[in-house]
Amino acid sequence: MATTPSSAAAVAERAGSPYARLFRLPGAKAFCISGAVARLPISMMSLGIVLALNHLYDNWTIAGTMSAVYILAVSAVTPFYARLFDRLGQRRVGFPVLALQVTSMLVFAFAAMARVPIAVLFVLAVLMGLCQFSIGALVRTRWAYALRGNPDASLLNTAYALEAAVDEIVFILGPILAAFLATSVSPVSQLFVPTLAAGIGGAVFFSLRNTAPPVIEVVDVTPAPADDADVLRATSRGTQTGEDEGTAIALDSGGLRTTRHGNRSVLTYPGIGPLLAVFIVFNISFNAFDVSMTADYKALGIEKFLGLQLAMFALGSCIGAIIFGTRKLKGSNWSHMVGFLCLLTCGYVLFRLSMDHLILLGVLEILAGLCVSPLFATGNLIVKDIVPESSLTEGLSWVTTAGTVGTSLGSTIAGVVVDHAGPHAGLMIPWIATACAVPIALLGWRLSRRNRQDGRNGQG
Repeated sequence: MATTPSSAAAVAERAGSPYARLFRLPGAKAFCISGAVARLPISMMSLGIVLALNHLYDNWTIAGTMSAVYILAVSAVTPFYARLFDRLGQRRVGFPVLALQVTSMLVFAFAAMARVPIAVLFVLAVLMGLCQFSIGALVRTRWAYALRGNPDASLLNTAYALEAAVDEIVFILGPILAAFLATSVSPVSQLFVPTLAAGIGGAVFFSLRNTAPPVIEVVDVTPAPADDADVLRATSRGTQTGEDEGTAIALDSGGLRTTRHGNRSVLTYPGIGPLLAVFIVFNISFNAFDVSMTADYKALGIEKFLGLQLAMFALGSCIGAIIFGTRKLKGSNWSHMVGFLCLLTCGYVLFRLSMDHLILLGVLEILAGLCVSPLFATGNLIVKDIVPESSLTEGLSWVTTAGTVGTSLGSTIAGVVVDHAGPHAGLMIPWIATACAVPIALLGWRLSRRNRQDGRNGQG
């Protein structure tokens, strides 16, 4: 059968690299790159606080505690900001919140330089944390909006895998840059660089109007009588009408009605609870691994190589994100999550067995890291499947918050274990935490299958 020029072009379009096809979308490069720049604080501020406070006040306990307080403050407000972004729009909320974020970061940095009392600096750290929002969730929401209606549904997997790779690049470069600035330029210079990145990247991101998702407004519509001519005509077609003023209009036997999402919290959707529990539990592993390896390297007297060792894990995760984005995996997202968690658990077990053989450990970090970004991307895809489009940013931000809580717990638990039993015992935590996440993911998988079955039964 002959192929028309238009169909040949469509085949060529589908045959190209999925990443190239993503960046051919109008405005995609701009919001992806600006979002990546604005994300630099997530990998620099926490470590920057520790480095600055330890240098200025010569107290690791104060430095670590202030960093933890900052992280918890960020976790507390991230879903709140996400809800505002969903309800009022990214541009309308973004510029005022970005101004607060940059101002609070500058105030904290200058206060640290002035060596203000510790109590004042703690307050400023909390205020700075309360002004942070998840730029990564906003970028992922833009990808979902840009790909709406695209015939190739797997491109969203590619987009989320790309963002996971961006996260890993940020976490590779951020700590290295923070440590270099703190030791070679100034003990507080690493606080100003992420502030500048957030300001410039965020301003460019929020100025991009064309790729910003629209705000879905609820509009009251008076139901039409069942015998209305338009209603009868629509009923005979068995279809739904379009949208008016951003409000979805659905049809039933009683006439036209508006479909409302109202103010329902993302946490009330079936499956979100188990997913957040999975992210809290398995994210304990990351900071537990970092703390344990830091203690091990300090005991060996080779701390200068620590950054390179930790970067191997992030490098593997970045490679995994790129590979995941070019593959179409069979089965459900929940089944993929269970598989990745099992593989990562095995990797952590091998970490523990090889922690005294550093070259072998680095190789294993790269291999195990291949599962990390796909895990995060899969979690974001599960959120996309569960929550309505009007609450997507909030849903994605809750995943970020759960991960942040988990990493904070990992630092605390690992610190106690390392102090009492040493780094070898500390490196038991990662595989135990990840293994504990597997049954929770299995529960989420079962609930999702039950919901799909109930949905089919309801339609029948």
